Amino acid sequence: MPDASAQPTTDADRAIPGPLAGYTTLRTGGPAERIVAAGSADELVQAVRAAVEPVLILAGGSNVVIGDAGFPGTVVLVRSRGMRVIAEDATSVTVRVDAGEPWDDLVAATGANGWAGLECLSGIPGSTGATPIQNVGAYGQEVAETITGVEVYDRVEGTRQVIPAADCGFAYRGSIFKYVDRWVVLSVDFRLTRSPLSGPVRYAELARALGVEVGDQVPLADARAVVLRLRAGKGMVLDANDPDTRSVGSFFTNPVLDRATYEQLLERSAEAELGDPPAWPGADGLVKVSAAWLIDKAGFAKGHPGEGGVAISSKHTLALTNRSGTAHTGDLLTLARTIRDQVHARFGVTLHPEPVLINCTL
Repeated sequence: MPDASAQPTTDADRAIPGPLAGYTTLRTGGPAERIVAAGSADELVQAVRAAVEPVLILAGGSNVVIGDAGFPGTVVLVRSRGMRVIAEDATSVTVRVDAGEPWDDLVAATGANGWAGLECLSGIPGSTGATPIQNVGAYGQEVAETITGVEVYDRVEGTRQVIPAADCGFAYRGSIFKYVDRWVVLSVDFRLTRSPLSGPVRYAELARALGVEVGDQVPLADARAVVLRLRAGKGMVLDANDPDTRSVGSFFTNPVLDRATYEQLLERSAEAELGDPPAWPGADGLVKVSAAWLIDKAGFAKGHPGEGGVAISSKHTLALTNRSGTAHTGDLLTLARTIRDQVHARFGVTLHPEPVLINCTL
């Protein structure tokens, strides 16, 4: 793949005033003391070194909830762009991608080049540099499966280094980078398979939509097209004309329960004649269950309104939306607390937020 050079950072970009709502997909959040933009990895390091603490690194803003009071420090906007092949052989390629590269642009490009491994992650908003932080995943794929290393600036040591995937602490929707401000992601390396076909389809919903069995492979273009259609049907593909997409995607993670808690959940759902929740067994007796099911059965249907113009998405119970476009973060968090508390009261299961909360708490 040809190298795509980073876009230059203009003087106007370097000091951008105004509330942070304009830099997030949720469209909420107060002002920052200072906002600067970095158009390359070098500029990003320089901006972080020069910034007055505290510092917030913000790229696509698709997985962050910023408080109404804003951020009392410097916000550094990651605007680096570029991707290039750094290693290849007959069966695979390794691509280095700058942190600010829009994620779905990368997924589209890799699929078009016949490189498999990211196709089920189509349509996810945000930047490439954010994906290892969250260990982004969907429809049976996670970025942890293809990442070989993450280049970071270590704010403690004042050095740049590449952290191998084995040392990134990847877990379900987590890594060593999440909730820690020590490392600034500069670029990410992905090893992808040379293949016109997707990896084995693991997710039952996706397999049904593709008309195949779980474990089958399909053309990369087919996998991407169907994932995009499924996500759009849930309001999970950004669309300026769809208020359901003014969100951070899934607000709560699917809870992972130990055996005792899961058995308690089954008992409560049976007593209420709700049937068994969708669940996926894991290692050591742990079971991941559907947060969307829990929310719905706790009495929160699609479109359930909150105060101040917020609502559950009309397409998916896991997404909380700024439906009016003028809602405040506080309104959204009030709705989230109500949902969390009611789910716990009914099922004994505690939901945890998936996005990073900045200068606000749940």
